[in-house]
Amino acid sequence: MSSWQWESATAGAVAGFVTVVALHPLDIVRTRFQVNDGRHVRVPNYRSTLHALTTIGRIEGLRGLYAGLTPALIGSTVAWGAYFLFYNKAKARYERLNSGQLGPVLHLISAAEAGGLVCLVTNPLWVIKTRLQLQAPGYGTQKPYSGFRDAIRSILREEGWRGFYKGLGPGLLLVSHGALQFMAYEEMKKIALGSHSTLFRKDHSSSELAAPELTSVDYAVAGASSKIFALVCTYPYSVVRSRLQQRPNDKGIANYAGAWQVLKETFRYEGVRGLYKGLSPALLRTVPSSTLTFLVYESVMKLLK
Repeated sequence: MSSWQWESATAGAVAGFVTVVALHPLDIVRTRFQVNDGRHVRVPNYRSTLHALTTIGRIEGLRGLYAGLTPALIGSTVAWGAYFLFYNKAKARYERLNSGQLGPVLHLISAAEAGGLVCLVTNPLWVIKTRLQLQAPGYGTQKPYSGFRDAIRSILREEGWRGFYKGLGPGLLLVSHGALQFMAYEEMKKIALGSHSTLFRKDHSSSELAAPELTSVDYAVAGASSKIFALVCTYPYSVVRSRLQQRPNDKGIANYAGAWQVLKETFRYEGVRGLYKGLSPALLRTVPSSTLTFLVYESVMKLLK
């Protein structure tokens, strides 16, 4: 493996770690909103994102706001590191086959390949994270998991290995999220670079012409805009996955038998709005998260070169 691919993986891992630590409480709020279907009472009702944050902080304390942090840190660090590694390897392969030129479709395919591989590796961590985040005091009939290791042991004992892959179908569909985001990110970087090049040529003679570079603002705008685009397009998959990954009741019965049942019952009882529950905290978390991730990634890449 070439050194730049290792650099890409390292930068992605660092970026994933930093963003999780900074924005994890909003992830808990998003997850609790997503699973609150009004029929299976597993989490409290919150009026808004701010109300959820203050209520969790008051009743559950800092520990409640950072429930599921361990699998989130491991999952995001591994996921982002592996994603950037697989994504850049796929891009390099397609660049060799296409004389170094990649358009939106090949960026989309490269990101989809990377996302599929990462999803298979990290799904067990997302199941554990989701369940730890949903352990609100006074809700649920089962004995709560005491932590990360207890969750692993309990899932293996109660559900077997299949328990770790609940929500895998919607998770694989969510590969389209990363694919759309990276395609949009790459295209926005091209637009920004083209804009800088045009302005540079107007202000300098051809003898002074040098390759312009993207700024931190360019990376931030591209990261935020691409995330909003991908999130709005694919958010229903995330709601379906969260609902499937809930812990079964004390009799071992899950709330939903599969993704199709989630979709049917959500439409029936909640309408289209049900598939976008938790979108506000998701935007508040993922837009700064994505901006920070790409800023850290590009900065670390520059340091490692």
